[in-house]
Amino acid sequence: MLTDRVDGVDSYFVCATPRTGSSLLLGLLASTGVAGHPQAYFRSPDELLWADRWGIPRTAEGRFDYVDYVQAALAAGRTDNGVFGAKLMWGTLDELVDKLAAAYPGLHASPVTLLDRAFGRTRFVFLRRDDVLAQAVSWLRAEQTGTWFKGGNGEISGNTGTGAPPHFDADGITHYLTVIGQHNAAWEAWFASWGIRPHVVRYEDLDRDMVATTRGILGFLGLDLPEAGRPIAAQHHRQADDLNRQWIERYRAAVAER
Repeated sequence: MLTDRVDGVDSYFVCATPRTGSSLLLGLLASTGVAGHPQAYFRSPDELLWADRWGIPRTAEGRFDYVDYVQAALAAGRTDNGVFGAKLMWGTLDELVDKLAAAYPGLHASPVTLLDRAFGRTRFVFLRRDDVLAQAVSWLRAEQTGTWFKGGNGEISGNTGTGAPPHFDADGITHYLTVIGQHNAAWEAWFASWGIRPHVVRYEDLDRDMVATTRGILGFLGLDLPEAGRPIAAQHHRQADDLNRQWIERYRAAVAER
């Protein structure tokens, strides 16, 4: 049975693929003051960094209790109304579910039940981009330079860069086009398999009207902005520039010549 989960929310996940404006969206949601402090808390390479920031004790082998980690994430990611938010990329979801299954060994259930056990009543926002070529170009450039966003809202990593210059790579763009298609299809299959209707957000709508898009998510979550609340405001800066457009044109020309 499909479920809209309209009976209230404790937590939500922004489910995405890279370069869909997810950092921008998380900052907008955080700016409302009622939608948690969403971050990529469960990205494996960053978990030790978050654990250190939160002061979670580690064993001599450098490990920590994952229930402690989830509780610390909830404490950091909630607003005063108790709502928690986080971001999940495809791949991160399976890792999170596996860790939750190990942390709650007595609970043999679906991934959704595990998420509800750990995070309470949980909803899902699916962020995707229609212009997948622009997305693939942006992904390639971010991988090359190590710069995933500008500005920020307390992220643990991703804005320092490596100093490496970007360079056009048609095969690299083709690779990310393939990966984007696979990951979007995997998200859709996962939602369908567990009877979830996520709130779908298009990057193009977010780019055109950030405030309206953010308000739409709040409506889906059943959250109201305080009458005298803070304005919904972006905390990240646009990265795409003429170089992105040049690469898009070069790639289209290269494909046309094949």
